[in-house]
Amino acid sequence: MATLVAPQEFSPVEDAELLHKAVKGWGTDEKAIIRILAHRNAGQRQQIRAAYHQLHNEDLLKRLESELSGDFEKAVYRWVLDPYDRDAVLAYVAVRKSNPTDYHVLVEIACILNSEELLAVRRAYQLRYKHSLEEDVASHTSGDLRKLLVGLLSVYRYDGNEINPRLAEKEAGILHEALKDKQMNHEEVIRIVTTRSKTQLMAIFNCYRDHHGTSITKSLGGSHDEFANVLRTAIRCINDHKKYYEKMLRNAIKRVGTDEDALTRVIVSRAEKDLREIKEVYYKRNSVTLDQAVSMDTSGDYKAFLLALLGKED
Repeated sequence: MATLVAPQEFSPVEDAELLHKAVKGWGTDEKAIIRILAHRNAGQRQQIRAAYHQLHNEDLLKRLESELSGDFEKAVYRWVLDPYDRDAVLAYVAVRKSNPTDYHVLVEIACILNSEELLAVRRAYQLRYKHSLEEDVASHTSGDLRKLLVGLLSVYRYDGNEINPRLAEKEAGILHEALKDKQMNHEEVIRIVTTRSKTQLMAIFNCYRDHHGTSITKSLGGSHDEFANVLRTAIRCINDHKKYYEKMLRNAIKRVGTDEDALTRVIVSRAEKDLREIKEVYYKRNSVTLDQAVSMDTSGDYKAFLLALLGKED
């Protein structure tokens, strides 16, 4: 369930005028921006943006960029974007960062979204950047890592619930042999992870655990190998994305110096989807609510905005 609290009835013209009032002249009324935008769903935000452009002949996003700053500006900017366009922007940034750990952003998009959503992100990427996401990923990676990432991002998985138990057992065995022989980048491993439906993959991972007494992610171990890290992230995202996001949030908050980028990405991208369940997983794992953790680890308008998206006013 979502944590976003949005009204069923609203006036995009009225909101657009209130936002214009909040950003015009000297000083910016950040509280008004939070009060409006943090309580509007994706469709409503796009209506507000269209009304603002019609009324004032400028893009609301560009105006907000010029008026706000820091983590607050980044969070508001990403929130106002259409969700598929947001993921396209996140993917573009991740592809061009020199830090390999940013590949997990691409894996999240590829493995957590359903097939129609992933296709919509790829279309948004192509519309925005005039070339394909797969093309960019291929040009910034190489070898088996390229095969895995391009395969994950270009797949159109079957979204049904049917499974083939015999095939699950067979392919769990293939994965086990590959990992036992430390051939994680075996072409069969890439084929299985990039082509099977999520339901079938979960059956494969369950067979792996049942037959070999450990999860496939534990079998991958704590390797610092780039391919292994991407493969592990893909498996975790497919197997239980809520647990994956809980760990992302925990690491973002508990590290020395908060990882605001990861914190923002998870809250902004899941507030309209399943952030309530992710909050429950977080509380069970950490014995503190996510609201409390965010409140203790952030400050100012950025804190107030994130708390509003979490369903709690500061």
